[in-house]
Amino acid sequence: MKLNRKTELLAPAKDKETAIAAINSGADAVYIGAASFGARQNAANSLEDIKEIVEYAHKFNVRIHVTLNTILSDDELEKAVELIHELYKIKVDAIIVQDMGIFELAIEGKLPPIELHASTQCDNRTIEKVKFFQKVGVKRVILARELTLNQIEEICSEVKKSNFNKDMEIEVFIHGALCVCYSGQCYLSASIGGRSANRGECAQPCRKKYTLFDENGKVYAKDKYLLSLKDFNASKHIERLINAGVKSFKIEGRLKDINYVKNVVAFYRKEIDKYSLKTSSGKIFSDFEPDLNKSFNRGFTDYFLPCESGKKNDRPKNICNFDTPKSIGEKIGKIEKTGKDFFVIKCGNLHPQDGLCWMINGELAGCLVNKVEGHKVFPNNMSKVKAGAVVYRNYDAEFNKQLKNSKIKRKIGVEFILKNEILHAVDEDGNSVEIPLPSGEPPKDSDKMRNTMLSQLSKTGESDFYVTNINLPANIPFLHLSVINELRRSILDKLHQKRQENYEYPAGSPLQYADFPLKTYDYHANVFNKKAELFYKNCNCKITEYSPEKTQNFEGKELMRTKHCLRAAFNLCSTASSPLYLSDNNGHLYNLTFSCQNCEMTISSPPPPCGR
Repeated sequence: MKLNRKTELLAPAKDKETAIAAINSGADAVYIGAASFGARQNAANSLEDIKEIVEYAHKFNVRIHVTLNTILSDDELEKAVELIHELYKIKVDAIIVQDMGIFELAIEGKLPPIELHASTQCDNRTIEKVKFFQKVGVKRVILARELTLNQIEEICSEVKKSNFNKDMEIEVFIHGALCVCYSGQCYLSASIGGRSANRGECAQPCRKKYTLFDENGKVYAKDKYLLSLKDFNASKHIERLINAGVKSFKIEGRLKDINYVKNVVAFYRKEIDKYSLKTSSGKIFSDFEPDLNKSFNRGFTDYFLPCESGKKNDRPKNICNFDTPKSIGEKIGKIEKTGKDFFVIKCGNLHPQDGLCWMINGELAGCLVNKVEGHKVFPNNMSKVKAGAVVYRNYDAEFNKQLKNSKIKRKIGVEFILKNEILHAVDEDGNSVEIPLPSGEPPKDSDKMRNTMLSQLSKTGESDFYVTNINLPANIPFLHLSVINELRRSILDKLHQKRQENYEYPAGSPLQYADFPLKTYDYHANVFNKKAELFYKNCNCKITEYSPEKTQNFEGKELMRTKHCLRAAFNLCSTASSPLYLSDNNGHLYNLTFSCQNCEMTISSPPPPCGR
């Protein structure tokens, strides 16, 4: 059932072109990286490009959020403040923050009045942490991806009950890649090669091969992608999440290409519209049918959402793909038989340049399609083709061509009303402008003049508007076509200007200190600068250790804590007393420990001697 409630669809963008495509495809908001301090260093954008994105977005009441969600040194913090002021000047709507030093500076009055959102990198997985940010006065909290529906509902309920900042918004991820570790708590990449996830430099060691073994050297899995999760897809839980009070649905993917963004955003726009109103304006005129299976995916999981507790006997199945971290796409069928330069698969919709893949001897193999004749597929490579293999299409050439050539567009509904020889234009948001008609003689044919006026006012062309209704009187003075066309152009320009003037720019509320849920906090607080340490102190929490990125001390540290449990995955819970270890192909060894009460696994370094 559709609710009279507005819910935001938040889309990723790596650059200006992708941001515009996301807006045209139906995003209510877009998050994008600036030139520095974002958690995706390879998705940086200049202030000039962000300004252009903001100007385009605000025409449709679409918001632009900029990611400054890394931990910062003292020198970087000063530069971040300068950047936030520049972003405020170009009317960016919100800043996504991880470093507590930024919250400290906001309280000190060093920042402009811009919305601050607590990034998922802040490790927002408990009611206590969310309520802390609510008391501080943060506008929005982005929840951890490991939470269940029950937990999200409970958090939303507690937020509404508060007497302070009860309008604080809750944002959840709805689609995309999953970090195996709790966000903001992963130090594995930093420990291996100095590339810190908290500094926007993650080398994605979770997508590498590992071997799982016990203290006696017994191997349970060799050279498998044991930490690689499938991709998140929460589409079947949209209605319940909206009913819970979630304000924003976030698509992961600031490194994804433009076709991916078009397809995924268009899909979720249609799904959310079934249950809720959008927060932005305009109608989406699409020329393709979105299909999540046809864009990059490692297979899908809804992760812990449907779990009642997430404990030992209530865990999701098949959340990982131990065989490959690459995109597998959509299932096509089995290879029936092979010939000299072809194979047979009973599928009627394959095309030249499609990318196909399958597993053989535990490894991912694949080919490009050169030619298709009936059920015969002629690939560019027959070396690893084997009868019986289950084939997936991880690149649909025709679909991607359709996305690339798509003219999908967003337009604002406008009604024209001519009354007392004054032309009024009223848009779907109630903005109204008017222009008087030039004086003219009575027409020789009133019906013809009226039909001409109707026809010309309907031609909004490449503008940002489409006509919903035209209300004209019976008698209209004679006007040349060129005059009518100029009237239409002028009044739409005037309406566009009015929309810009009436854009409701969100202003950040004043922040304040609040008691942090812990009295002491170690390196997991990710304190990298003095202002962050001061913020915790002012919130009655003592920092006992700086972040590992600052101390460069990873010895004995918990490098990763995850709800993904290898003991559970390999049905080893009955041997809970037996230590387990991981090793990678570069000689790194890791100790695995397990919190069975919370059904969590931790990876730490260095491991104890195991005699292997």
